Amino acid sequence: MSDETPICSAKGCRVDAVWVLAWNNPKLHTPQRRKTWLACEEHREHLSQFLGVRGFLKDVVPLKEWESPEGA
Repeated sequence: MSDETPICSAKGCRVDAVWVLAWNNPKLHTPQRRKTWLACEEHREHLSQFLGVRGFLKDVVPLKEWESPEGA
């Protein structure tokens, strides 16, 4: 990771991220693989719903508590 503050993954958003949305696409990734999107408070619900509707969302964790699983 760089020294820069992580920013929200929502299109056009430049706000500091405070959430990690862990997800995977079962058609492309092994079950244990976790991809991540970052979210600010405002976009957490929208991004979670986007991933959830597709069955991709696995976990939502505060950024300060996130530890990347091995092999992610």
